[in-house]
Amino acid sequence: MTMTIATRLGSLAGVLALAGCAALGPEITTDYDATADFSQYKTFAVMEREERGETRTYDTLGDQRVIRAVTRELEALGYRRVEEDPDLLVNFAMTTEKVQDVRTVPSMPPPWYGWRGSYYYPWPAYSYETRIDTYQRGTLFIDLIDAERRQLVWEATATDRVTQATREDPAGALDGAVAQMFERYPFRAGSGTANPSQ
Repeated sequence: MTMTIATRLGSLAGVLALAGCAALGPEITTDYDATADFSQYKTFAVMEREERGETRTYDTLGDQRVIRAVTRELEALGYRRVEEDPDLLVNFAMTTEKVQDVRTVPSMPPPWYGWRGSYYYPWPAYSYETRIDTYQRGTLFIDLIDAERRQLVWEATATDRVTQATREDPAGALDGAVAQMFERYPFRAGSGTANPSQ
């Protein structure tokens, strides 16, 4: 059984934690509007802070890292960042939440359990104990919006556990998460044909 206690933060002044187990990486989910004509999209801009729901007059370090990483990924796909009249708008948000995983697991048998040797298999007279794992989980959300229609056309999330490694290298964690998210993006600038492997 899993219980989740979530608190959405208006902004993260520094770090979005997305490293978890380095071998596994964050959990990535993506989706897109199959009715949208992606061939018309060639340029993009990042939404203004007010449109992103921010009351601050500046971008945090975390904001700047996300913007740089998204810009890099979109430009690698052939899109061009512009100041006016973009085809796509980029919106993003970062949250953390406190998570409690509650599990009931069998406890180890007492040390004298092996006195029977290997002559036969006794019934497993284990007792059970409840273990609670409490940790912080971070999530990054990225949306691409049709600027003219103000309609969401692609969305992605990256979620993982906060770790010491993430806190020590927040830039690397964000950079890696954004890169993995855009690995699932199925289009290139001016192309409306989706890559079926995405």
